[in-house]
Amino acid sequence: MFTVIRNAWPLLLGMFLLQIGNGLQGSLMGVRGAIEGFSTFQLSLIGSAYFIGFLGGSSLAPKFIARVGHVRVFAALGSFISAIVISYPIVTDPYAWILLRIGIGFSLSGVYVTAESWLNNSATNETRGQSLSAYMLMQMFGLVAAQGILATGDPSGWMLFVIPSILVSLSFAPILLSATPTPAIEETRSMSLRQLFDASPFASVSMLLMGSVFAAQFAMAAVYATEAGLNLQQLSAFVSAIFIGAIILQYPIGWFSDRMDRRLLIIGVAGAGALVAVAGMFFGDNYYALLLIAALSGGLGQPLYALIIAYLNDYLEPQDMPAASGAMIFINGVGAITGPPILGLLMGWIGPAGFWLFLAVMLAAVTAYGIYRITQRISAYTEEDDYDAVPYAAIMPGTASPVAVEAAQEYYVEAAEEMAQDAEEEDSK
Repeated sequence: MFTVIRNAWPLLLGMFLLQIGNGLQGSLMGVRGAIEGFSTFQLSLIGSAYFIGFLGGSSLAPKFIARVGHVRVFAALGSFISAIVISYPIVTDPYAWILLRIGIGFSLSGVYVTAESWLNNSATNETRGQSLSAYMLMQMFGLVAAQGILATGDPSGWMLFVIPSILVSLSFAPILLSATPTPAIEETRSMSLRQLFDASPFASVSMLLMGSVFAAQFAMAAVYATEAGLNLQQLSAFVSAIFIGAIILQYPIGWFSDRMDRRLLIIGVAGAGALVAVAGMFFGDNYYALLLIAALSGGLGQPLYALIIAYLNDYLEPQDMPAASGAMIFINGVGAITGPPILGLLMGWIGPAGFWLFLAVMLAAVTAYGIYRITQRISAYTEEDDYDAVPYAAIMPGTASPVAVEAAQEYYVEAAEEMAQDAEEEDSK
């Protein structure tokens, strides 16, 4: 891990600063929007708009890079992000913010494609898994740090919009000034949605549902906290708790993933997450209980993205794993786009408790469908085979572009090929 950090520190530092700016403006939308009198549904559309832009940028960014190069795309999109962030307090209209958030999502996805191409290009077969983990941790730490900054400012003024603009601008300096050569960009390979569903119905449906869960936790947590009457410091701690929980539980869940039936683990983690969300409906008026519930909700919900990818790969041939990344990104994006408006309507109908009800229903649906699939398909896990699963790779959901997901798939391919080679050598003895 230290070798990875030493070799890729400019990119990791840049991504850390970028995520502080992204996390700060993301949470600020919910708080400032409420101050401006935006309805819960309007705020949910603003949250959803980010993922519309992100999904579009993920597919178009490689074409721009192929046409004009990494550095120009990087610099141009960075300028767009800085300009958009500082424009929010100038035009305080919900529908203008929807357009601005689409622009933010599009630009950030292009930045991620560029940065993650650099990261994947600098990684070797031996360090790719560690590189992904370090990248994920930097993103998580950036999101947590953003909430600390939010707690110290005045969301009704300008300064909290100026700070992320500055951080985003600074984030590109260590990357663009490093001596790392720019990598060749390739179009992300993809398989059809039908092929993906045929390979694993459970992974396909779960990925769609988890897109909504992540969007709720990322885009609507600050809206919920505002509606629940939390002050700015409490809101920041609540949002931070979601991502701190994800950092803490990501690796224990990954450890179990490599040692048991992943389908049962997904069912168990999603079921536990649903119960935690139900607890949020009843204990939301207790601040300290709410922090614990937020940490458990993030810790159980966020790792499911990478866990579902690992489970899907148990049913794919190594040569098909990279091709599945585009379809998985698309399915997750559809869930992320449709989730916030549904959540916004629910919260407008029954109040803040709708946030937890939405999470409970989505996670319970993953659990129920997983139990059903157990009756329809034999697991890839067998005690007799000692479950030689490809090791779990942590990925940051929602903010990872197809390049990061495909890099994770390349890690799985390399690990699967090494395991197959070891098995052949063992059989030949």
